[in-house]
Amino acid sequence: MQRGASIKSVDLQGRVVVITRPAGTAAGLAQQVRKAGGVPLLLPGLAVCGPADEAPARAGLRAALAEDVLIFSSRAAVRFAAALAPLRTRAAVMAVGQGTAQALRQHGIESPLVPSRQDSEGMLDHPALQELVDRRVALIGAPGGRGLLREALAARGARLREVHVYQRAAPRLDRRHVDALLQLPLTSLVLLSSAEALHNLGRLLPPPALARLCAATAVVSSERLVVAAGKAGFCRIKLAASALPADLLAACGRSANPCAGGT
Repeated sequence: MQRGASIKSVDLQGRVVVITRPAGTAAGLAQQVRKAGGVPLLLPGLAVCGPADEAPARAGLRAALAEDVLIFSSRAAVRFAAALAPLRTRAAVMAVGQGTAQALRQHGIESPLVPSRQDSEGMLDHPALQELVDRRVALIGAPGGRGLLREALAARGARLREVHVYQRAAPRLDRRHVDALLQLPLTSLVLLSSAEALHNLGRLLPPPALARLCAATAVVSSERLVVAAGKAGFCRIKLAASALPADLLAACGRSANPCAGGT
């Protein structure tokens, strides 16, 4: 299946598909899982909300729209930024992954730049970020994270601005989530597109529920998540072309990697 293609050719044959996207954002993906014949199970690995104070976030975003390069860290960054101000800019606009790029196109950014490897390392390899001395670069996202982009861009001489348009937090998991995982079939698939979400689940789930989750097949959206899923305890891991629903579900139909050193 090509990126962004129809999911009609995917047949999940009644398999349970665990969706770890942030609380309140998984409805569309769940619907596509059902259309492909699967049974969605919502297990949020993150919670997201708007900035604590919208006024400085809006002012920072408007200033950032006048910079040379804009980097959006996630689909959530696009959604919350667009809620603060129209995304009208002459800057080169970059998206960490295809899902973020799709969100940008929905908000009027016609040709966002996307690295072939969809993570911070891939972004730093992009030609647009090689010559940055005195270039004005804005990172649009949330507080925290790895900090790799921030440090590398500053080291390359960029005049860096960070704009926090939303906040990430740990999800609220209850007994319903745990009970569902304890009954999770071994044939289940777990969709993962965030290392932070994976970390939260590993920290919050009771060991028996976590072990049952890791006994399923992880479907991950980046090479970095292949490593993270292996370290978390997943034995069977599939790499999708991107975090787009069509790509994640296409990967669900391919054979899993054998368990070998967590990859």
